[in-house]
Amino acid sequence: MTGALDGIRILDLSRILAGPTCTQLLGDLGAEVIKVENPVTGGDDTRQWGPPYVTGADGQATDLSAYFIAANRNKLSVAIDITTPDGQAQVRALAATADIMIENFKPGGLAKYGLDAATMLAAFPGLVYCSISGFGQTGPNRAKPGYDLMAQGFGGMMSLTGDPTGQPMKVGVGIADVMCGMYATVGILAALRHKERTGEGQHIDVALVDSQIAWLINEGVNYLVSGNVPQRRGNAHPNIVPYQVFATMDGHVLVAVGNDAQFRRFCDVIGMSDLPSDPRFATNPARLANREALLPQVEAQVAIMTSAALVAGLEGAGVPVGPVQTLDQVFASDQVAARDMTIAVPHDDTAAPVPMIGNPLKLSRTPVTYRHAPPRFGQDTETVLRMLAAKP
Repeated sequence: MTGALDGIRILDLSRILAGPTCTQLLGDLGAEVIKVENPVTGGDDTRQWGPPYVTGADGQATDLSAYFIAANRNKLSVAIDITTPDGQAQVRALAATADIMIENFKPGGLAKYGLDAATMLAAFPGLVYCSISGFGQTGPNRAKPGYDLMAQGFGGMMSLTGDPTGQPMKVGVGIADVMCGMYATVGILAALRHKERTGEGQHIDVALVDSQIAWLINEGVNYLVSGNVPQRRGNAHPNIVPYQVFATMDGHVLVAVGNDAQFRRFCDVIGMSDLPSDPRFATNPARLANREALLPQVEAQVAIMTSAALVAGLEGAGVPVGPVQTLDQVFASDQVAARDMTIAVPHDDTAAPVPMIGNPLKLSRTPVTYRHAPPRFGQDTETVLRMLAAKP
């Protein structure tokens, strides 16, 4: 089977995480991705963001850090110095064959090389050109650098995350980068649809901060509706009670009581069947208003139960409940195996197949494919440049 994006070529001038996340996803869907890397710096910065590194056939560490391989499969690596006239000419020649060009330089950073959106779209009007930056191509902060940590801070996510009595806390992975890459993917696919209908390319402007603000979701709209600034609640929910982590006798369990009927069944399981008859706790709005009165009672009761007993009881009662797993438990689970969420792709230059996280998309007609392991720096330069030279 061919992928949904078979026949689409992407010229990828992005690095780190947001852009590479986008192009890896498009590559999994069948697109050909040509990743341009800087020969002066040794390529994508994340090649050096280790250990750990994948071991080469010689037993030594390669330039395939775990961070790099997380977002760079299904790509060809081409070493081109875009600061030189020859390099700029090579990029333009590649763009002439491409459907999509993606970059994450600072706004205006590619203009001095003649590789900016305005110049490229004038030369190639059918090109879908996607720019990813920290704050976007406009606005007073447009020139500021874009880092996931700064996006989570500026966009408000850190103010909502962490223990109420502790520091604001970032999410444990670069989620602002990843979600920006997802929004970029959606924008590119929409632009491709427009190009199919009209032949017109366009410029897509995606910012880490804009994307992060977009996925404030209910907490962002809670503020817009009420005018009240949301506070950190740790693992508790701003709109539902109880919906959080509870400490048991021997560990921790997640409980997500989504409605009043579930609350009654929850109370039955933990031996507190009288709670729902208290007007302070009978409905979710009442429980929200009386959170501080309810939770200490529930926490004390749950603390004398084992995790296994609580999970079994709540599962039997149809109340959402689950474990807090460490990554060794995650990747050893039969659910991960059944869903192919771990994969290993052979690489000619490594001692063993490269392990990666699988793509979560399950398409019945055009499934994702894993055609290329993440490339060593510049490994495809000669092949791609020969292809350009042979083009009539």
